[in-house]
Amino acid sequence: MSAAVTPAGKGVVLVGHGAVARDCPRELVTRLKALEAQRRLTGGPPTAEEHALDTRIRQWPRTAQSDPYRHGLEALAERLRQRLTGTRLVLAFNEFCAPTVEAAVEDLVAAGVADISVVPSMLTPGGVHSEVDIPQSIQPLRARYPQISLRYAWPVDLDLIADMLSRHLAARVETGPRASTTGS
Repeated sequence: MSAAVTPAGKGVVLVGHGAVARDCPRELVTRLKALEAQRRLTGGPPTAEEHALDTRIRQWPRTAQSDPYRHGLEALAERLRQRLTGTRLVLAFNEFCAPTVEAAVEDLVAAGVADISVVPSMLTPGGVHSEVDIPQSIQPLRARYPQISLRYAWPVDLDLIADMLSRHLAARVETGPRASTTGS
C-alpha cells in the first residue's frame, strides 16, 4: 500500500498491550495461542486459521465493561491528546485488540501525516512487546513508506518514570486511595 504523503503535522501512535474482551470465548484465544506456538517452533508464516482467529479476536465488540484495559488506554490517550497540540494521536494494540501498529501507522499515512512517533504504554525495559514485537512491526513500515519519518520513542527515560511515580505516590499519600480506576 503506497500513498502520496504531504506534510500534515505530526502523528503519535500510542501502543498498548491489548486484552481479550471478557465475553470473547476462551477457546478462541486458546486455539490462537496454540497456533502461534506451533508457528514459532516451525519458523513458518502465520496460517490462514491463525490470521482469521487473530482478526476475529481483535475485532470482537468492546465496551468499557468487556474490555476495561482498552477503556483505560483510551482515557490515557485522551489526556495525552490534550497535551500534544497539533499532533494527531491514535491507538494501536500489540495483541488481542484492533488496530494493529501497522494499521494505525497506515491510517496516519493515508491522512497525510509524514512525521510519526510510535510510543509504547509499557514503560519499563525488558518486555518482549516493547523491545521485540513493536520494533519488528515498525521495520517493514519504514521500508514501505520511505518518504515519512517513523520513529520509535523507546526506551522511555527511567528518571522521568521515577519522577512521575514519586509525584503519584506523594499525591496518593496526601489524599488517600481513590475508588476510580480511570484516574479521574
